[in-house]
Amino acid sequence: MELQEALQIMRALASGVDPENGEALDPNSIYRRTKIVTALNRGLAALVQQEERARNRPANAGKYWSREEDAQVCEELKNGTDFQQIAKQHNRSVGSIVARLVKLGKISSSGSPPKAA
Repeated sequence: MELQEALQIMRALASGVDPENGEALDPNSIYRRTKIVTALNRGLAALVQQEERARNRPANAGKYWSREEDAQVCEELKNGTDFQQIAKQHNRSVGSIVARLVKLGKISSSGSPPKAA
């Protein structure tokens, strides 16, 4: 089930409407009970939040890193480019840039260059 379909169903039920035919639900329906309506609205809010996060994800979020991109990110770090700019240039989050640089051994998990051995 797609997120939009789930949102539409939850909105209908929380409003006391049958999502399949658009008719008002029976006043004695379980979906008209206060606790159920509250739960549906909380679920609806969570789905809306999930939709918002998905909409705001960078275009390359979750995609594989190529060797070329790894090299480019390392070069940008070496040139002093800040993480925000690197993330923007690669359509990725700052967190993913930091995680990749940690994985490549270019910075420590604290965000600074690794100590020389």
